[in-house]
Amino acid sequence: MPPLSNARISAGELFEQQRERLDLRWLAGQAGHTRILEAVETVARRPSLAGYLNAIYPNKVQILGTEELAWLDTLDSRHRWETIEKIMQFRPLALVISKAQNCPADLIEAAEESLTPLWSSPRRGHELLNHLQYHLARTLAPRITLHGVFMEIYSIGVLITGDAGAGKSELALELVSRGHRLVADDAPDFTQIAPDVLDGTCPEMIQDLLEVRGLGVLNIREMFGDTAVKGNKYLRLILHLTHPSDVVEATGLERLTGENTTRRVLDLDVPVTGIPVMPGRNLAVLAEAATRLHSLRVKGMDPAAAFIARHSNFLERGES
Repeated sequence: MPPLSNARISAGELFEQQRERLDLRWLAGQAGHTRILEAVETVARRPSLAGYLNAIYPNKVQILGTEELAWLDTLDSRHRWETIEKIMQFRPLALVISKAQNCPADLIEAAEESLTPLWSSPRRGHELLNHLQYHLARTLAPRITLHGVFMEIYSIGVLITGDAGAGKSELALELVSRGHRLVADDAPDFTQIAPDVLDGTCPEMIQDLLEVRGLGVLNIREMFGDTAVKGNKYLRLILHLTHPSDVVEATGLERLTGENTTRRVLDLDVPVTGIPVMPGRNLAVLAEAATRLHSLRVKGMDPAAAFIARHSNFLERGES
């Protein structure tokens, strides 16, 4: 499934989402609540999503602290009005006055005329900057929805994938019963919140639910308790269940190293371990072992490589 293309936020939505946390008040330009910031506008980080007042590279959300308001006061009346007008022409998503300072009348007038949202907060400028930058970056980050069951296994985010009927949900149920946690069934959402981090969450519609063939929809939280589910987790590993008809007998190095590839998810290559599904195999134990093996490899320990090196050393000693 392609990345979601409609990541966007309006000034009104941002205000409502951060109103309580930042104690925001709407001073002027309330008619501009429909002003939109889309993800496509955030590819370049200059201008930034949020930052202190910048008339050269205007930020999407402009914060006016004590220094910024003092700088405006140093301008003569003509230059001051030209600067304020220029700021409004850049169409920021919003202007925010920090520390509940008195807002200049000409700034309120310009915001009303240009329909630019103008807010005030008792918080300090750096608090506003940190909260708004993080919130906007996360809201507008690249997203994708993948098919599979997303689990936390041994504190590692693991996506279980496979064709329909491969046993993904049954495996997830077994893992939950063994003390691991469900994040999302069927359609987890993944957001790239950092260059090397994919954060997986569950759509609200299917939260806490797991569909198992023959049993129907199960509420994991009600059946196993609050500790059996988790709100979000970083994706670190994909376990792909292979249908018996697709299994090819492993030969050579594949028997030592396993079926290991990678899958491109947004801008990251995520490790993929293949697990053939065959009668008599305990998939839960194999999934736990694959996750533990991944942890070892992340730490730089590879049992297969160590065995190959040991074998080569043994042959060299034999020849000598």
